[in-house]
Amino acid sequence: MANFSFDAVSDYDKAELNNVFDQAQREITSRYDFKGTPAAIEWLDDKNGLKLTGNGEWQIEAILDIIRKKLAAREQSQKLLDTTREPVESNMKTTKEVTFKKGLDQDKAKKVTSLIRDKFPKVKTQIQGDLVRVTSTSKDDLQQVMQALRAADFDFPLSFTNYR
Repeated sequence: MANFSFDAVSDYDKAELNNVFDQAQREITSRYDFKGTPAAIEWLDDKNGLKLTGNGEWQIEAILDIIRKKLAAREQSQKLLDTTREPVESNMKTTKEVTFKKGLDQDKAKKVTSLIRDKFPKVKTQIQGDLVRVTSTSKDDLQQVMQALRAADFDFPLSFTNYR
């Protein structure tokens, strides 16, 4: 009997984020309400986040709103944005670092596996580092697991890789 599997991971598509960055930057430079202001967006080191610059918190929120809209247009999860850091004000401008959430820690992986075990007793789960391997003898069961995980409201982005 054949076994089928996939990996549930918390990751993002770097190429799509490059496109989101470029589109957001283009919109920021062309918007009338941002003319003559320090409104800007930059990559953090190694492209693991964004540095937003603006006149004040209102402008930072406006830039974040642009980024969220671009993420939605490119079908990327907005949950990958870690907006918990406080904005820093200096020299009449405000900056905020927004990092990207990546990887499943032990607690997040346990949330995923417990949800799968509760709803699908025939499906086996295994935590392997920063991913959860889901195996079953039925492809239909795996499809249902994916639908259930997409419907679940986790506070982190979840995607699926390594289909077999």
